[in-house]
Amino acid sequence: MAAQKHVAVLMGGWSAEREVSLNSGRACCAALEERGYKVTPIDVQPDIATVIENIHPKPDVVFNALHGRFGEDGTIQGLLEIMRLPYTHSGVLASALAMQKDKAKVVFEAAGIPVAQGVTVHRREAATRHVLPPPYVVKPVNEGSSVGVIIVREDRSHPPQELLREDWPFGDLVLVEKYVPGRELTCAVMGDRALGVIDIRPAAGLFYDYDAKYAKGGSIHVLPAEIKPNIYQRVQELALTAHQALGCRGVSRTDLRYDDTPGGTGELVVLEVNTQPGMTETSLVPELAAHAGYSFGELVQWMVEDASCDR
Repeated sequence: MAAQKHVAVLMGGWSAEREVSLNSGRACCAALEERGYKVTPIDVQPDIATVIENIHPKPDVVFNALHGRFGEDGTIQGLLEIMRLPYTHSGVLASALAMQKDKAKVVFEAAGIPVAQGVTVHRREAATRHVLPPPYVVKPVNEGSSVGVIIVREDRSHPPQELLREDWPFGDLVLVEKYVPGRELTCAVMGDRALGVIDIRPAAGLFYDYDAKYAKGGSIHVLPAEIKPNIYQRVQELALTAHQALGCRGVSRTDLRYDDTPGGTGELVVLEVNTQPGMTETSLVPELAAHAGYSFGELVQWMVEDASCDR
């Protein structure tokens, strides 16, 4: 019986998204316990294999609530494959591809998915000259939650000097992309089904940054997004195509930009696919699932029952 399953929930870790992961993990633990599962929460450290081995009885399923590097990039997925422990979300290859934004774009383009014009360069080069005409966006190639993202506006004469910081923690390679004005849209995929589309509007400023994502009241979520029906459907199609092109499993969330500004290009581009989307009280996927008729408890139960190896 499903109610007898023992679920180990992995959370925390040591990425830049540790705190968000802890919040996701706690919420998922509570929901799973409410639905009758035996739950073992684990704040992941580098000795995670030993910790899991010492859990008795052995978990039937691992719920991966990690975000960012080591939890979202195929690393923990590879470990769980070796241990032959069924786990949630995407497998090794899809996780690694999605996390490496520049490589994911190659896959998207091969699948006919529109992406923002961009180039991958060393951060020092991006700090020395404008590698694209402003406005443009600079982002680490393998971080999530808008960590380390810089928007270079049209009136900025110098390239971003913060990239030269000696304590810059996000790696030497950055992805520089043309800034696409307009709306920030997101769409979740659950299994083989695209859910609804949210229009994310930052409560302050112009950018859906880390604080806008996770602070209460940091952003306004318009669901369903108030866009033309054909654009709404196109967003859903692109989210599902991106999910499938990368080989994602379980739940994912695709972020897009749509330029519907007066006199704008009308372009719709995929920015990235999140294979470990947030599961906090302000997160988008639980909101999209609720709109589709799934309670938070039903969503996490579906994810546990969907878990497997060889993903």
